[in-house]
Amino acid sequence: MARLPRLIVPEQPHHVIQTGNNNQVVFQDGEDYHAFLGWLRTAAKNYKVAVHAYVLMPNHLHLLVTPSDEHGLAQMMQWVGRYYVPYFNQKYSRSGTLWNGRYKTSLIDADAYFMLCSRYIESNPVRCGLVGRMEDYAWSSYCHHAGIRPDGLVIDHPKFWELGNTPFQREAAYVALSQPLTTAQIDTISKALLKGWPLGSEGFKTALQHKVKRQVLPAKRGRPFKIKPEG
Repeated sequence: MARLPRLIVPEQPHHVIQTGNNNQVVFQDGEDYHAFLGWLRTAAKNYKVAVHAYVLMPNHLHLLVTPSDEHGLAQMMQWVGRYYVPYFNQKYSRSGTLWNGRYKTSLIDADAYFMLCSRYIESNPVRCGLVGRMEDYAWSSYCHHAGIRPDGLVIDHPKFWELGNTPFQREAAYVALSQPLTTAQIDTISKALLKGWPLGSEGFKTALQHKVKRQVLPAKRGRPFKIKPEG
């Protein structure tokens, strides 16, 4: 089934993925990771996008972000690309595209899925066998949330603040939550992200569809999408 047109809703969290062209490596050494994160921090500030969680993998990246308007997320990603791609191409004597098309995104029901998506993102290096523990991976937001190392890129979401009244309580609660995800949880998040579907309860999806006055879910066969008039 075809991926739906990209849906961006201000003040709602979005799960973003961008992959290397043909799954090629896009970060080869520490300098590359640092450069990308520096430009991402600048762009997030300039375009008013709050970055809540992230991971940079050798051939792709994940972000959990909240844009303040409909255009900031796209502007942020484009701005970073304008700086990072020429940097990477010049450094490694290559030319042409670096990314596999445009980034993909899934709008998130914060109440039901925010913490799960944050764990999904930060546990990616463990699932891929790069490290044995999340705290051993340098290029994610986990160490910030676990209280190991502050990260100036990260802006904590209200769902994180709900974990406790003090930084220590929140960090300890987050570490306690950071258990391996089930196969079903991984599949649910991955499918929504790759298809561009919103991730949330049925009530959330229905309310969202009426709020934005457009299709946000795959249409049932033979039945065109319609929005019922209010009142």
